[in-house]
Amino acid sequence: MRAPAVQRWSVRVTGIVQGVGFRPFVHRLAAEFGLSGSVGNDERGVLIEAEGPPGALVGLVRALRERPPPLAAVSGVETAVMAPRGGSGFTIVPSTGVAAPAATLVSPDTATCDDCLAELFDPADRRYRHPFVNCTNCGPRFTIVTGVPYDRAMTTMAGFAMCAACAAEYHDPADRRFHAQPVCCPDCGPTLRFVDAASLPGVPVAGHDPFGVARGPATHRAGLPWTGIADGRYGGAGDVPDDPVAAAADALRAGAVVAVKGVGGYHLAARARDGAAVAALRARKHREDRSFAVMVPDLARARELCRVDEVEAAQLTSHRAPIVLLARRPGDGLAPAVAPGDTHLGLMLPYTPVHHLLLHDLAEPIVLTSGNVSDEPIAHRDDDAATRLAPIADALLTHDRPIRTRADDSVLRVVRGRPYPVRRSRGWVPEPIVLCAASAVPVLGCGAELKNTFCVLRGAEAFVSHHIGDLANAETMAAWTDGIAQLCRILDVEPGVVAHDLHPDHLSTRWALDRDGVELVGVQHHHAHLAGCLAEHGEAGPVIGIACDGTGYGTDGTLWGGEVFDVSVAGFTRVAHLEPVPLPGGETAIREPWRTAASWLRTAGVAPPPGLPDRVGPMWNDVQRLLAAHEAGRMRQPVTSSAGRLFDAVSALCGVRDRVTYEGQAAIELERVADLSVRDCYRVGEPGPGSRPPAEGPARLAAGELIRAVVADLVADVPVPVVAARFHHGLAGLLADAAVVAARAYGRDTVALSGGAFANQLLLELLRSRLEAGGLRVLVHSRVPCNDGGISLGQVAVAAARA
Repeated sequence: MRAPAVQRWSVRVTGIVQGVGFRPFVHRLAAEFGLSGSVGNDERGVLIEAEGPPGALVGLVRALRERPPPLAAVSGVETAVMAPRGGSGFTIVPSTGVAAPAATLVSPDTATCDDCLAELFDPADRRYRHPFVNCTNCGPRFTIVTGVPYDRAMTTMAGFAMCAACAAEYHDPADRRFHAQPVCCPDCGPTLRFVDAASLPGVPVAGHDPFGVARGPATHRAGLPWTGIADGRYGGAGDVPDDPVAAAADALRAGAVVAVKGVGGYHLAARARDGAAVAALRARKHREDRSFAVMVPDLARARELCRVDEVEAAQLTSHRAPIVLLARRPGDGLAPAVAPGDTHLGLMLPYTPVHHLLLHDLAEPIVLTSGNVSDEPIAHRDDDAATRLAPIADALLTHDRPIRTRADDSVLRVVRGRPYPVRRSRGWVPEPIVLCAASAVPVLGCGAELKNTFCVLRGAEAFVSHHIGDLANAETMAAWTDGIAQLCRILDVEPGVVAHDLHPDHLSTRWALDRDGVELVGVQHHHAHLAGCLAEHGEAGPVIGIACDGTGYGTDGTLWGGEVFDVSVAGFTRVAHLEPVPLPGGETAIREPWRTAASWLRTAGVAPPPGLPDRVGPMWNDVQRLLAAHEAGRMRQPVTSSAGRLFDAVSALCGVRDRVTYEGQAAIELERVADLSVRDCYRVGEPGPGSRPPAEGPARLAAGELIRAVVADLVADVPVPVVAARFHHGLAGLLADAAVVAARAYGRDTVALSGGAFANQLLLELLRSRLEAGGLRVLVHSRVPCNDGGISLGQVAVAAARA
C-alpha cells in the first residue's frame, strides 16, 4: 500500500527549547523542507504541526535532533500522525498554557555572543555601548525568570515596554532577536547608574568605617574623579556626556572598590595590580586568606597571567563563561593580596555587556569577587546591596533591571582534558542531569550544610540548584528556602519526597524534619557523595567507592570521612575506613588543626616534632588533658575517620597551618608546598579489607603509620616539601591498596571517587593512576563538584533508587 503523498505530523520537542531561538529555527527548517504548518511554545516545550511529503517530515525531525540552535538542549522529540488540513505557509503562533504540569526547561544565563559584541562596540549601531544588548543566542535567562512559559511577561523585563524598533525585531522570524525576551535598546531598556556609596542613605562617611578599614572616598574624597552620580542611557554615534561605565573605570584607577551589578548578583571589583585597593577589599570583606578571582579583558591577557591550554581556553571563552583555575606564570604583576601564596589563579573573561565595557575602558585586570561579606549570600537586590555593600564598596555601578534569582559564578579546573567542577552555578543552572532511575513523585534533595546546593528531581531529570553557600545564618537559609520555592514554581512541582543528610544538627535536616505531608529519606553523607558521582555518569552500581572529605555523620553516630564502600545508588556496605581519632574540642579542632595533630600523635604513639607545642602554647597541655579524659571515658569527644582531618594534622605537624580561616585551608596549603618531583612515599603495611569477612565489620586503614613516618622525617630535618609529597603518595597508596583488594573481594571492576578531599589534584591524580594500574576503571566528577555542592544530586538519586 502506497504511503499518502502528504502527511501532517504533530511534533513535540522537550528540553531547553525556549528562549534560545528554537521557533525561528523551526520556521527556517520548514522553509528548507517545503512544509506548511505552525510552531509555538507551551508549558511542556515546543509544539510543531508540520504538513508535507513524508520524506520532508523525516528530515525535519532528524534536523531537530541533530542540529538544534547553539543554546538549545533537546531531550526528547515525539511524533504523532494527524489528519492533513491543507493550506500553505508556516507560522509561529503565540505561546499557550495547558492544564498539565509544566515540562519546559529554562535556559541558563549565557555570555554575550559575538554578534552582540560587534554591535556593542560599533559607533554606528543603535546599540553602541548599550549595557543590556542581547539576543536569542545570549543574555540573562534563569536569573530573570519569574514563571513559565518563558515569555517577557514572566521575566523581570516585564516592566520595560519595547519601543517600536525593538518590537519589530521581536516579531520578525528572520531576525536574530525574534522572541528574545530580554530584548531592548537605549530607548526602552534598563538604565545603568554609577553611584558614590557616600550618597546612599545611612552609609558612614567622613572616614568612619564600621569594618575598621579606612575608606578611600571617605578619607580623601576630594581627590577622586567622580562627582557622585552618573546616570544615562547609551546609544547611537558620538560621545556620551554622562557615562556610568567611564565613571566606574575612573574610580577603579583611583584606587576605589566598586560594587558592580552583574547578571546573577553584585560583585566587588578593584584593580588587580593596586595592592592598597586589593588589601582594602580583603579587609572590608573579611576575607583573610582565600584567593580572589580575576577578570581579564580577553584570552590574550589571560595567557599573559597564566598557562592556558586549548581545553582551558575553550572553557574560558564558552557561553557558560566560568572562572577557570589556571597555573600562574611567574612575575604576573598582580598585587600579592590577590592570591597570597597560591600557585594557581581563578580567571574569567567578561560575560555581560557591562563587564565588556568596563574591561574595555579600564584595559587591565580587575579582582571580581562575590558581592558579600564572607559567609553571607551574594547580594542581588538593590536595596540589599545598598545596605550590605555600601560599607564595603566606595561606589556602585548598578542598574534597574531586577534579578529574580541570585547565581554566583561557576568555578572549574580542567583535569585530564575534562572539566572538573569546583562550583556549579551560573551558566549551568537550571540545566538538568538525567538519571538512570526516574521517580513518579517529585523529590527534593536538601543538600549539605556547607557549599550547599539543593536539587529537584522531576521524573528522571535532576535539577541541581545554583550555589547557595554555607547554611550558617538566617540570610543564607532565607536564600535557600526562596531558591527551593522558585525552582519548584518554574518546574511546576510539589515535592512529595524530601531527602536529607543524617546529621541531626544540620539546618537543612531540621527543616526537612519539620515538613508535613512528605516522605522523608535520610541519606548518609558519603553515600550521597558517591551516588552523585554514579548519577552523573548514568550508572547505578555497584562499584567500589572511595569517599574522602572533612566530616559527615555516619550510621554509627561517629564522623566519617575516609571511607571505602561497596556502593550502588540504592545502598552501600562500609568496607574499610581510616582509623578513627577523637577531635579534641569538636568543631574547634576543625578551625585549629593543631588539635587534630595532637590527637593523631597520641593515637600513633609518637612525640610531637620540635616546635609544635611551642607554637600552640599553654593550650597544648589543655588538649592533652582533654584527650586523656576521653581515653578514660570521663569526657567523650567526637570521633572521626576523616581524610580531611588527617590532612589538617599533617599540615600542622609540618608547620604549614596551625589555624584556618576557611574550610580546607590547611590541606590546600599542604598540597601547595609538596615537591612534585618526589616519587617515593611512606609505605603502610596494612592488611586489605578483603582479608576479613564483611560480617566482622569494616577494616581500619592504619593512617597512624603515615603520622609516624611524617614525624620521623621532620625530626630528621627532611624538608617540608618532601614530607608533604611523601604523605600524599603514602595516603594514595593506602587507599588504592584497600580499593584494589575490595574490588577483588566483591567482584567489582570500577571505582568511584568523591568528596571534598579530591579537590586536591595531587591526591586525585596519584590515587587515580594507582587504581588504573591495578586494572580498575575510575569514575570522577565532571558535571557536579566532588565537594558538598554535589551532595544534593546524590540524595535525589538515592531516593529515586529506593523508591
